[in-house]
Amino acid sequence: MRLPRLEGDQVAVRPLEASDLQACHDLYDEIGWSDPDLGAAENLALRRDWLDWTLRSYDQLAALHQPPYGERAIIDQDQRFVGLVGIVARLEPFERLPGLGGRAEARKTPEVGLFWAVRPACQGRGYATAAAGLVSAWLFQTLGLARILAGTEADNAASIGVMRWLGMHIAPNPGPPSPGFDVTGILNAPGAP
Repeated sequence: MRLPRLEGDQVAVRPLEASDLQACHDLYDEIGWSDPDLGAAENLALRRDWLDWTLRSYDQLAALHQPPYGERAIIDQDQRFVGLVGIVARLEPFERLPGLGGRAEARKTPEVGLFWAVRPACQGRGYATAAAGLVSAWLFQTLGLARILAGTEADNAASIGVMRWLGMHIAPNPGPPSPGFDVTGILNAPGAP
C-alpha cells in the first residue's frame, strides 16, 4: 500500500526523495520548526536523519501492509518544492469533541490525520488545500476510511482556513489545552453521515 504520485490542477503530491533534503531543511527553518538551540549544521543533520527515516518508512510500511504514513512533497506546476503534506497517526481523546461523542472523560483513540506545511513565500495560494484534498480523496477511495482528522493550535488561522476549504467540521477542544489538539478538523467520507 503506497501513496502514489497524485496530480491535481494546481499541485502534485509525490514521495520525498533524498534530493529534497535542502528544500525540507529550508521549509523547517522558514516556519520556525528548527531547533533554536542547535546550529545550522546540526539542524541539517537532524533533517537528514528524518528524511532518511521517512524514505525507509515508505518501504517498511508497505511491507507491513500499513497505511502509508509520512510526509510527501507538494510540487507546484513549475515542479518546484513548495511544502509538505502528510498522513499522520493522531492519538488524542477525540471522543471529547462534540461531533465525536462529547464525553468529558474520553480516553485517547487513534485516528488517521493530515499534516501540511507550506513555505511562507508560497502561502495563500491554495497549495496546502489542493495537496490535502488530493491526499484526502486518495485515502477515502483507496483505504475506505470513515473520516480523516487534522489538528492545530487555536491561533493558527491559516491552518483552520485550510480545514474549512477542505470541508472539515471545525471542533474546538473542550478540555484542557493540548498542542495540536486545540482545534480539530473532521472530514467524513463522502456520503457518510
